[in-house]
Amino acid sequence: MKELTKAEQQVMQYLWKLKAAYLKDIVDEYPEPRPAYTTISTVVNVLVKKGFIDYELHGKSRQYRPAVSKDKYMKQTFRGMLDSFFDNSTRQFASFFAQKTELTVEELKEIRALIDEQIQKDNDR
Repeated sequence: MKELTKAEQQVMQYLWKLKAAYLKDIVDEYPEPRPAYTTISTVVNVLVKKGFIDYELHGKSRQYRPAVSKDKYMKQTFRGMLDSFFDNSTRQFASFFAQKTELTVEELKEIRALIDEQIQKDNDR
């Protein structure tokens, strides 16, 4: 799966939120001052070519839908980051995350509780 530019990610965020939308709906999601309609149209067309967006024709209008789920994209992006920055080591990532991200003790406890919960679920299978 190809990486997305910031502009492409922004369009995808709005489309994941909307689930299905016409180009006007996507443009309307942007805060003022909104990018030009033609700019968003170009980004959407690139995303169609990259396989991230599908569409259905309704008359002359296209209704766009995500072809890639947000979850799938996040997993792929995380895997790429893990490989690029942490030599594909979850241990190095966890160490960096815990020590360098300035999380509070409470936030670290919440993360530990989530991990403990997942371990318990996996053990119960």
